[in-house]
Amino acid sequence: MRSVRSILILLFFAATLGGFAHIAEADTATSSIQAQIDQSNAQIQHLKDDIAQLQTQLNSTTAQKQTLQSAINGLNLNIQKLQKSISLTQAQIGQQDLQIGTLATNISTTTDSIGASQGEVADSLRQLDELDNQPLIVTLLSGGTLSSFFDEAETLESLRTNLESHINDLASLRTNLQTSKSAAQSKRDQLAALNTQLGQQKQGLVVAQAAQTALLKQTKNQESTYQQLIATKEAQETAFENTLAQLQSQLKPVGSGTVPAAGAGVLQWPFSASVMATCPAKAKVLKNSDCITQYFGNTDFSTANPQVYNNMGHDGLDIGVPIGTPVLAALDGTVLATGNTDIKAPNGQMCYSFGKWVMLQHPNGLDTLYAHLSDNTVVSKGQTVTTGQLIGYSGMTGYATGPHLHLGVYVGAGVQIMDLGQWRGSGGTPCTDAGAILPVAPTNAYLNPLSYLPAL
Repeated sequence: MRSVRSILILLFFAATLGGFAHIAEADTATSSIQAQIDQSNAQIQHLKDDIAQLQTQLNSTTAQKQTLQSAINGLNLNIQKLQKSISLTQAQIGQQDLQIGTLATNISTTTDSIGASQGEVADSLRQLDELDNQPLIVTLLSGGTLSSFFDEAETLESLRTNLESHINDLASLRTNLQTSKSAAQSKRDQLAALNTQLGQQKQGLVVAQAAQTALLKQTKNQESTYQQLIATKEAQETAFENTLAQLQSQLKPVGSGTVPAAGAGVLQWPFSASVMATCPAKAKVLKNSDCITQYFGNTDFSTANPQVYNNMGHDGLDIGVPIGTPVLAALDGTVLATGNTDIKAPNGQMCYSFGKWVMLQHPNGLDTLYAHLSDNTVVSKGQTVTTGQLIGYSGMTGYATGPHLHLGVYVGAGVQIMDLGQWRGSGGTPCTDAGAILPVAPTNAYLNPLSYLPAL
């Protein structure tokens, strides 16, 4: 009888010592990985500080006079920031790998401990069952005494208590295992998001470098040529808007019942939260905390929020962001069309207008336009997109004289994708002469984006 009790006690000690051995090994591995994570944290913080400094310098270019040198400086700073951002994302990916490794070690160790504990619990239960089923008469007939029987009964109760504790520990191990598995899955999801972000940042860098090269080539690195380019764009924009106003006046107005109800948050900002977080630092210059450089409607540059368009004002919302910034879908929908109005007319004049653009059609009756993109090849006509999905990269194509996104919101029922050359023929503007294809709508189909975006 006592030999059985001794075996049980030895079994419990063996299980405990085995668990300690597993824990010691895991602690050593975890300690090594944690040292690498600490080193990675220091690198990440250093990169974040560098990026913040570059962002401050970029913000200062917002208030500078529009010159070729300021434009090139802005592009240089943006390229440096993108390069640092790529390094930061790579460091964060490495850190996620380390953390997933730590969790994998924890999961393996915990799984081993659970297996050992389950075996010990099963064995203990068998031994206890044998003790429990020995009646008093068997003990007395085998030479035992009442005193020894009560000693064994006390030992039995003690073993039961220890077994209950062991079972509780097993339940705790299972909980820890599930927690580690959930944490590991979360880290894997974050890793996938970081890899997607890295791909977008690398493409954004390619786009920004190409824009810098194109600007230098277009201006031949001459300030006078740059200023002439801006003047040409501004003059042609005025002429084009007059022509477009004539077209809009000929289109049938949309019925009031087709206008989707306004409401904050119907649409999302077409940029990531990290991009929008940089906007408050520009508030002193732009007078708003959402990077808005021009409001919707019949308004002067950077004034308050008018609710009318009246066929004379700005038909969208301009949001100032660096070239190569990922542009995201403001709502689930389908790509209605894409286009590029930066084409030459037969007489050699350039049509600028929206430049590279993407238009989405949404189930709630809204259409959204994303214009002046540097790259609009990410999506194609008929493709289904979800809120927050990448649809292009910001730029300064078309009439844009500085990096920004033109966001337009329309009553979908009134939108037409039109060849301006077929409507007007030749002899109008460079855009009608070139047969530029772009979205148009009657005056009352243009809506204020701020009526649908999250509240300021």
